[in-house]
Amino acid sequence: MQDVFDIYTIIFLALAVFIFLRLRSVLGQRTGRERPPYDPYAAREPARPAADNVVQIPNRPAEAARKADETTETTPAERWKGVAEAGSPLAAGLDAVAAADRTFDANHFLTGARAAYEMIVTAYAEGDRRSLRNLLSREVYEGFDGAITEREKRGDVVESRFVSIDKATITNAEVRGRSAQLTVRFLSKLVSVTRNKAGEVIDGNAESVTDVTDVWTFARDVSSRDPNWKLVATEAGQ
Repeated sequence: MQDVFDIYTIIFLALAVFIFLRLRSVLGQRTGRERPPYDPYAAREPARPAADNVVQIPNRPAEAARKADETTETTPAERWKGVAEAGSPLAAGLDAVAAADRTFDANHFLTGARAAYEMIVTAYAEGDRRSLRNLLSREVYEGFDGAITEREKRGDVVESRFVSIDKATITNAEVRGRSAQLTVRFLSKLVSVTRNKAGEVIDGNAESVTDVTDVWTFARDVSSRDPNWKLVATEAGQ
């Protein structure tokens, strides 16, 4: 009986090894249908305003930031070239943000800020609360939501169209505790008109392009893995 047991044991072990090798050969193969690794910085089609869309204001990928730090040494005058003057309070603030978050890149941030600015203005005009909730801090969202609610009660409708965003510049940068905060001044051209429920124009002009200046502050928790910046303050610029 001991010999029979040993024979069956050997047979089952051999069968188990055979099945394992077959499974390994199948699971290890690529079918050609796998999704490529996610790269948030790769070129893509323009984002469409979707209800669950979140605009990421990107930093550099961590690996790219590490390699850049290892291979490139920049002087203070070069580090924020085109963004802030060397030795200025703004440059010092950007240094503080970069120290708190090594993936931070001012130019990448401005690219995302421009996209967020356009999407937020459009979502507000359309009363798209779901998109706004993803892009705004709780306090700012409550203000936007209140204004949309009042507009809906009156039956007013806003029609808004971007002509261009002519300029976006960082005017202030600082770190408060775990929060990095960047203030951006936007200069844009916009066609905007508000109509009452009778369809009459009560504000703006559907045929006129208006120059608009906005000063917005974005913030991000640098201790969080969430890469998204949210709008935390707004004001009309001069």
